[in-house]
Amino acid sequence: MANMAQAVRLALHYAEEHLGVTDIFGEDVGPPLGGVFTCTQGLKTTWNSPLDERGIIGMAMGIAMAGGRPVAEIQFCDYIYNTIDLLKLAGNTLWSSNGQWNLPMVVMTPVGSGIRGSIYHSHSFDASATHIPGWKIVMPSTPLDAYGLLLSACQEQNPVLFLIPKALMRIKGEELIPGEPSEDKALSKLIDAPLGDRTQWKAQWPAVQPVSIPLGQAKTVRAGSQLTVVSYGRTLPMCLLAANALASEGVDAEVIDLRTLWPYDWATIKASVAKTGRVLYVNEDTEVTNFGEHLIRRTTDELFYKLLAPPKLLAGKFVPGIGLADTLEAASVPQQSDIHAAMKKLAAMEP
Repeated sequence: MANMAQAVRLALHYAEEHLGVTDIFGEDVGPPLGGVFTCTQGLKTTWNSPLDERGIIGMAMGIAMAGGRPVAEIQFCDYIYNTIDLLKLAGNTLWSSNGQWNLPMVVMTPVGSGIRGSIYHSHSFDASATHIPGWKIVMPSTPLDAYGLLLSACQEQNPVLFLIPKALMRIKGEELIPGEPSEDKALSKLIDAPLGDRTQWKAQWPAVQPVSIPLGQAKTVRAGSQLTVVSYGRTLPMCLLAANALASEGVDAEVIDLRTLWPYDWATIKASVAKTGRVLYVNEDTEVTNFGEHLIRRTTDELFYKLLAPPKLLAGKFVPGIGLADTLEAASVPQQSDIHAAMKKLAAMEP
């Protein structure tokens, strides 16, 4: 089974062969490294940019305006903050031109904690991204979803921000990407560059097939009747594990993977919360002005008389950074034990 980094690579290969992607670039994206997480190894349209995040976003905008279809990478989302004004311009180009100018560009960036990246490589960007109108925002939690969502992103006519959870990069999926070899380690032999000299190496791409996952469509990964849990990215697998563990304690939780933050699938959330009467929103971004707070506001506005308990948010602590020590990182962002406890507490609340 492909891991998430391999799934991204397979999607980019399909996109440059079949979807018109013209340039895949960023810091160390091209040979010989193929990206710090190896997401771009072996691709034919890759090239290395200078160490200049603003230059990367500006170049992507220029390529898109000139008729190309670029995929640009910011090596870590921690370094995307100095491009905010350019992201704003990219997001408002279609609107400000009265629909005349499209920007078919994708910006990929790894996000979140889980790799002991300390204060410079552990930030989240999801809440900040939702404050920039004009962008569609994606965050997968499985390799198959990463593959299908990236293919959809590469067909959009306007900017898409593709947030990849760092902690899930090397986690293998449970579903085969269509066309992926089923034998364990076979995919790695085909598309993972060897250590050492890579000057003569070329990827041997399997004949992968497209997967259609529309942007804005959530996925119910576990059906339940007593409690709704809505998450995405790194925390989604922990929510599913916690829900399965709580089943033996008599708590039947429904778990929804949002998959895209904008547009988001309010219909799926609304139907679930109306059924269960309880909802917990979980992510690892800081808790102040968190995207989950927006979802809580809408839940309260539209579902107040359906609720059996107050809607809750479990998010990262409002601290300037994440420490290097395991204990500091664990205390800064939700862990599976925190999710388990929050779900159990919410399920026990009396109407």
